[in-house]
Order: sequence, then structure tokens, then C-alpha cells
Amino acid sequence: MGKGRIGIVGGGPAGLMAAEAAALAGAEVSLFESMPSVGRKLLMAGKSGLNITHAEDHAALLGRYGAARDRLAPALNGFGSQALRDWCAGLGVETFVGSSGRVFPKAMKASPLLRAWLGRLAGLGVDIRTRHRWTGFGGESLLFGTPEGRVSEAFDAVVLALGGASWPRLGSDGAWAPLLSARGVDLAPFRPANCGFETDWSPLFAERFAGMPVKAISATSAAGTLPGEFVISRWGIEGSLVYAHAAALRDALERDGVADLVLDLAPGRTLERVTRDLERQPRKASFANRLRKGAGLDGVKLGLLREALPEPGGLDNATLARQIKALRLPVRRPRPIAEAISVAGGVTWDGVDEDFMLKAVPGLFVAGEMLDWEAPTGGYLLTACLATGRVAGRAAARFAQAI
Repeated sequence: MGKGRIGIVGGGPAGLMAAEAAALAGAEVSLFESMPSVGRKLLMAGKSGLNITHAEDHAALLGRYGAARDRLAPALNGFGSQALRDWCAGLGVETFVGSSGRVFPKAMKASPLLRAWLGRLAGLGVDIRTRHRWTGFGGESLLFGTPEGRVSEAFDAVVLALGGASWPRLGSDGAWAPLLSARGVDLAPFRPANCGFETDWSPLFAERFAGMPVKAISATSAAGTLPGEFVISRWGIEGSLVYAHAAALRDALERDGVADLVLDLAPGRTLERVTRDLERQPRKASFANRLRKGAGLDGVKLGLLREALPEPGGLDNATLARQIKALRLPVRRPRPIAEAISVAGGVTWDGVDEDFMLKAVPGLFVAGEMLDWEAPTGGYLLTACLATGRVAGRAAARFAQAI
């Protein structure tokens, strides 16, 4: 058996993990990145605190991957949240569990982790070449566009980890899709995931409340009822609670042409209590005062009620209470893919084997968001990218060494 020469295309989390796994398995590894440096999406994610993974129990974590759960489970069983935290510790990066169960580095930033990781890869002999954009196949070789012109490289096995299509300015632009399709690889269309949604705000509401958070609420869709908060924008709604419902809202829009996010503006109060407290308000009190004292609503929550209901002040208290507890907010369309945090679609599960090797192109593996899966924010995206990269890198080394 030979040592095996492995090419990794893509310098994000999945690609870097594939490179580490292949090098640890004894392969000779070269990694190619189109941008001037690797790990740009990781650094971007770390700007507001790098959410590495989630500390919930493993069964619950697996459930976050929906229809892709069974296909991702072997990878996640081998590299779940605790294994990921142990891996961080091995790089000298301590982690902690936040109040929501999300896991962060103690430094909160991505840069210390990335520096330590690149140091480990260098020690393993991984050759990293930036400004190399994959442009297709030249027979059995890979072709790259570089500042010095076109380059051709041949490998015993290759892992593609080029991301989805939701971060074009950081290199994840989906340009790989037609290249694989031409080789007979089955692809599902890209769709936005973890995205905002457009609504039909009135100009007055948009002007007054754009940029304001809506806190201490719960929202219901086909994804279930979840607590949290979101943000009003000029075009609609965005933020963590919206992202948690994004797949359900997107699917409903595609299927039915309409979708509502149902808001409970007073989740800490029962319907009976809201009704009773509204009844207690003086008849001569203004609508705003009745809502503030009777239901704890003011500001943007009161604005949402007025925006969604034609004449809320004319409603009887029982009806008004029902609206406060289940206010339907219609969404019109998801924001463009380029604005989404992640995407659904990509290489279908029927197109890969259990090691994420393309059935149509033996010796070519894929990892990360190139595969057709989605998950909510909360560390789940990064966890699966790293887990699939680890499997693909190990499998590529085995394939190359067996030649």
C-alpha cells in the first residue's frame, strides 16, 4: 500500500477537519482554498461569539437534523458535542456551556482556535494553498485558477468541502454544483435555511420599529412552539426564533403558497389570566394603557398587534386576549439565499455512500454543507460540518492507501 495523496478543496471547518483526519490516517494532504486565507466563515461566525456546539443530550442533538438524521447519525455518533469539546481542549481552547445550552470557547472568539488548528495541521505536514479556486476536472485531475494561471493537480482521493451557496463573499457560492452535475452527481436545488422572511409591514410600522427586538415571546409553526426573540427589519423578520421556524415556514410557502408564524405575545400568562386582567381595566382607559396594564404589552408588541389586526381597539376582551396569545403573522417569502445563514439542498443522500463518497465518481468525497441537510442555529451546523469532514477525510485516506 502507498501512503496516498489526498486533495482537500475548501478551507472551511469541514475541509480543515477532513485535512486533519486524512493526515492523522497517514496520508499526504494538500488543501486548496479560493480565498486569500482559510477559515473565513469560522471567523465570521465568531464575531458575535463562536457557538461551537450544543450541550443537550445526544439523542436531542440528533433530532435537530430532521430528515437527514439517520444519514448523519454515524458521523455524529463518532464526533458529537462532547467529542468536539474534547477536541477543542486538545487545541488548548477551553469551552463553557451558556445558559441556553450553547457551547462557546471561553475566549468567545474563533481566532485562537483557528490559529491553534492551523498550527496542528502544519505539524501534520498539511500543505495549504490559498488563492486556488477549483474550476473543474481535467481528466482525472483537478483544475484550479490561481493568480499565476491555471494549475492541474492529481490525487489518489479528493474531499470537496466547498460549502453551500449562502456565503458568496466568503467563497461559498455554490459554483461547484454544475461541475458535479456534469459528472452525473444527483443534486437537490439550493433553498435558504436559517433565514429571514419578508412581510407586508405598513410604512409607518417599518419606519418606527425596524431594528427593534421582540423579546420574551413564543412562536408556533409546523416546527412546534418555541420560546425566544426575533428582530423587526424594514422588510420583515429575522433572528434566532425566526431561524428556528425557517424550514417549516419555507416548506409551507413552497407547498401552499402561504405561511403564518403564530405569536404568543404574553407567554408567561394564561389565556384566562389575560382575559381576566383586560376585563379589569377601566372602560375610559386608552387602548394602549389597557394593553400595558392588562397584558404587559407596549412598544413593539403593541405595534405588532395593531399591525396585524384592522381595529384591535374595537375587539371584546375575550377576542383580544385570544389574539394576544395567538397572533397570526403572515410571511410572504424567504430572503435570498445569499443572505441566509445556511442552505438546504446540494448533493443528495442517494448520491453518496456511508462515507460520503460520490457514487458517480469513486474516490471523490464531499463533506459539510455540500450535502443535502439542514439544522437550526445553536452549534448544530458547525458540529455536523466537522463530523462529516472527519468521516470523509478518514475514508479518503483509506481509499487512497488501498490503491
